[in-house]
Amino acid sequence: MVVCAHSIQPWNSTLPTLLLLGKCRTLNDVNQIHARIITTGLNRNAALTTKIVLNFSSSPHPHLVEFARYVFFCHHATEYQEKQVDPFLWNAIIRSFTHGDDPKQAIVLFSLMLRLGIRADRFSYSLVLKACSRLSLIKEGLQIHCLIGKTELRWDVFLQNSLIGFYVRCGLVEVARHLFDRMTERDSVSWNSMIDGYGKNGSTDFAAELFDKMPKEDKNVISWNSMIRGYAQSKDGLEMAWVLFNQMPKRDLISWNSIIDGLVKRGKLKAARELFDRMPTRDKVSWVIMIDGFAKFGSVDTARCLFDNMPERDVVAWNSMMGGYVQNGFSAEALKLFCEMQTESNLTPDHATLVIALSAAAALGHINEGISILNYVEKNGLPVDGKLGVAFIDMFSKCGSIKDAMWLFENLEERSVDHWNAMINGLAIHGLGELALDLFMEMERLSVKPDDITFIGVLNACGHAGLLKEGLMCFELMRRVYNIKPKLQHYGCMVDVLGRAGHLREARRLIENMPIQPNDVVLRALLSASRNHYNFDMGEWVAKHLSQLDACNSSTYILLSNLYAGFGMWNEVSRIRTIMKENDISKVPGCSWIELDGIVHEFVVGDLSHPQVTEINLLLENLC
Repeated sequence: MVVCAHSIQPWNSTLPTLLLLGKCRTLNDVNQIHARIITTGLNRNAALTTKIVLNFSSSPHPHLVEFARYVFFCHHATEYQEKQVDPFLWNAIIRSFTHGDDPKQAIVLFSLMLRLGIRADRFSYSLVLKACSRLSLIKEGLQIHCLIGKTELRWDVFLQNSLIGFYVRCGLVEVARHLFDRMTERDSVSWNSMIDGYGKNGSTDFAAELFDKMPKEDKNVISWNSMIRGYAQSKDGLEMAWVLFNQMPKRDLISWNSIIDGLVKRGKLKAARELFDRMPTRDKVSWVIMIDGFAKFGSVDTARCLFDNMPERDVVAWNSMMGGYVQNGFSAEALKLFCEMQTESNLTPDHATLVIALSAAAALGHINEGISILNYVEKNGLPVDGKLGVAFIDMFSKCGSIKDAMWLFENLEERSVDHWNAMINGLAIHGLGELALDLFMEMERLSVKPDDITFIGVLNACGHAGLLKEGLMCFELMRRVYNIKPKLQHYGCMVDVLGRAGHLREARRLIENMPIQPNDVVLRALLSASRNHYNFDMGEWVAKHLSQLDACNSSTYILLSNLYAGFGMWNEVSRIRTIMKENDISKVPGCSWIELDGIVHEFVVGDLSHPQVTEINLLLENLC
């Protein structure tokens, strides 16, 4: 409820109204002020409505932005049909869309403005170009370029820079360079846009060429940062980035963050930490770079220490730490952190937070946690689309509730190829190969183009369900119809399909004819099939190639040991176990989870720590 304070302003003054609007935090508050504007007749005050549009179209509060748009369309847009006026109010509303969550509407509004005969200025063109670049709408951007070329603004440096920025962000760096070379006048923005564009597209040599040619008076900290960032992100440019960092006359936070980010991405965590400790000032980006880096390379404890020492955490920092836990197999800690975020901070989880939490729930099989997140999403009216929808399907599938996964999939308003992939993979891991194939056929019927992930799911489904002919058909369909070049995962799936069906020679022939070197996963699929079908010769052939790859892990040794044991070759079994002992290779113990009344019970092979272990063993003995 908004309460109007006492004021010395006259009853129909615009100032109290503007002050009250600025204090609105809910849609109900805005509705109250709107009612006051109508009852006092202030809705006919052009000065007030203009100020509302200008003051609140760029507000951080969505309801105020919506109100500014409403006032504009009700009280200003139609007036412009009668006379040529300055488009500054149109620009304000276009800007609200360009920088908001629906940039496409900025293009629609710009078109309406031109249709009504309102003359666009340099800011109108710049804003609509930015909207095009956000959506990668190259065709529409080219049309805007043509429009600019027909006006006296065609040589305007500000607009030329906007065009360069548009082409660069759309990946058309050569077109941007052509425009840059034709410019009759350039400023520091022109040079920096091109240098940054080359750097982000990996063309650091061209960026360096422009950097060296750049007039000394135009070269600033942005120019240096663009070069450092470009070199730091390139494959072999870290040393040059370091040289530039030491040479630059003045550094800012971006300079420090860029070089530290480059060091972190190359795994040089010690050097990154030394620079981080030397930083004169740090921002949230600095901390997140370090947290991400240490978590990515397995130093979760160090990452958590940095997270705990962070002066002020935002949602990105929480997401980084949670993501680091999930990436390193500490899903329980990730869920614990998710609960802490909701109870101990005043931050609202975003889509990325929820996706990470769902991944943790899926890894642990905690379906109740996943359902709680779904309830949170529904309560807050969040759309279950994009990555969040994929995460929900994946979570329900991995937690054993394939019906819930299918229900959610079928009730999605919009489905991308990622949603289809998640559902097909979910059916595959449940052994529902025929249903997965049916879904793939439905996908084709609806003209949803499959990608390489789709075929990994379909081939997996065929393997688990023993659908040999269907698997071979899908593999050929992928190559010949969709022109998708098979990757190692696809070959691994096909080896598994053939191996499970007992076609070991065909599986071996496929491996020998692969255009890429088979990895240990592909070979282990054939080794497992050799053991299951008691083909010792094939198993030995695979074992030989695995040893040459030097990629033998515990599962490879266990498969070999089981193969020899199946043929009674106990000396070989003993030899394998000796090798494992000498190389300190231990078998990862089998583990299973059972959820009962909302509590997840974990059982590990040989573990007697469960409080009801005696009763469990007695029940198992009776069953046996």
